[in-house]
Amino acid sequence: MFDPNISFADLNKSALPYLPAILNRILPGGKIMGREYLALNPRRPDSHLGSFKINLMTGRWADFAVRASGSDVTSLVAYLFDLSQTDAARRVMQMIGGA
Repeated sequence: MFDPNISFADLNKSALPYLPAILNRILPGGKIMGREYLALNPRRPDSHLGSFKINLMTGRWADFAVRASGSDVTSLVAYLFDLSQTDAARRVMQMIGGA
């Protein structure tokens, strides 16, 4: 369910400075290459880094092996943990200390 009290744009902008720490927490074992974080996708049998990438500057992410993608950290958390956008936003707030 959508929560009109959450500004998703503001939350995602606020989360960007914390993105490397968030990614280390939710996708441990990843690797930073340039402006991207490469990780194994826990939602599928993934054994090689390379197809699942998160842009550290924007939060945009994609798994090219399964054609999944999103535009921000909230959508990534929603995808990884099978949450609604609102529940994912609440989890992101908790991770950055805003809740």
